[in-house]
Amino acid sequence: MYDKVLMTFHEKFRQYDLGEGHPFRGDRFANAVKFFENQGLFKLSEIVRVEPQPASKKELLRVHDEGYVDLIFRLAKENKPYDVETPVSPEILEAAMLIVGGAIRCGRAVFSGEAKRAISIGGGYHHAGRNYGGGFCIFNDIAVLVEHLRANYNVKRFLILDYDVHFGNGTSDIYYHDPSVLYISLHQDPRTIYPGTGFVEQIGEDAGEGYNINVPLPPGTSDNTYLYALTEVLVPLAEEFKPEIIIANGGSDAHFADMLGDLNLTVNGFFRISQLIKETADKVCDGKVVLIPGSGYNPQVLPMCWYALVAGVVGLKEIHVEDPYPLPKEPPNGIRTVERTVDELKRLLRRYWSCFGGFGLNVVP
Repeated sequence: MYDKVLMTFHEKFRQYDLGEGHPFRGDRFANAVKFFENQGLFKLSEIVRVEPQPASKKELLRVHDEGYVDLIFRLAKENKPYDVETPVSPEILEAAMLIVGGAIRCGRAVFSGEAKRAISIGGGYHHAGRNYGGGFCIFNDIAVLVEHLRANYNVKRFLILDYDVHFGNGTSDIYYHDPSVLYISLHQDPRTIYPGTGFVEQIGEDAGEGYNINVPLPPGTSDNTYLYALTEVLVPLAEEFKPEIIIANGGSDAHFADMLGDLNLTVNGFFRISQLIKETADKVCDGKVVLIPGSGYNPQVLPMCWYALVAGVVGLKEIHVEDPYPLPKEPPNGIRTVERTVDELKRLLRRYWSCFGGFGLNVVP
């Protein structure tokens, strides 16, 4: 027996297409959902698919500066790019507003009692900050979801887990001073990949000091090493912080066959990550999860990885999907490097968190 799960998807998501030759193509969304159908995922009666309504400008302004929002709307009208890798058009803007609306709809479902967990297909635009975009991202749907829940459901403690191969600089910046949002990011070593930030010592500032957690991973990090880091960091912090919801964003770009990253996760690795997210949420926040799978640029593995992520959150005990390429070998020193990183992180955070051997902060009531 599965808990009721809501999934948002709209055919117009395909309009978030950054052009021929660009890795971010609009068919990614529908191809993933079709794969879900072929795997029989929607035969589970507890999964309800809904088409979201577009977010409003008011929702965007809870996160983004008005001048920045007006700039994006103007660029869309003029069909001009925000930057060299982030085009903007009327079609992209319409899709973006629907995707942000999907995240909002998921949050409403979870906190209204409509569903136990929710899945916002195609989101996770974590490179967008309050007054900037980039990295294919124009609006930060993760932060808009947080602020919607804060404003409408009086939610006080949020845990954002970012397992994208890239560091979510936009989400991190938005909540860098905010102790009500515990931001945990596992990502490829920023010395080797965009956006070049997300180091262990970036732990937040002012009241938010100790609430921004970065676990940079060396290229070649594979399933077992990744799961070691996730278990050592996510689980104890979640148990101490006691969030009211876990918002998990990422996609398939940490897969070993993705062309924009160099981590070595497998399809089964993503399934295990998602199972751990669900297990942790069941322990600390009555199972409340919004999963936001959106990244990934290898069209062959993306649907498989997104399916694995969804399957874990839904509560499937196993999946029958195999990687289409030969599996990579574990780098000889990978686990030792990550163990040292985790030890360094724990030493740095000890003064803030009792789970790492310190006295801990006064967690937000």
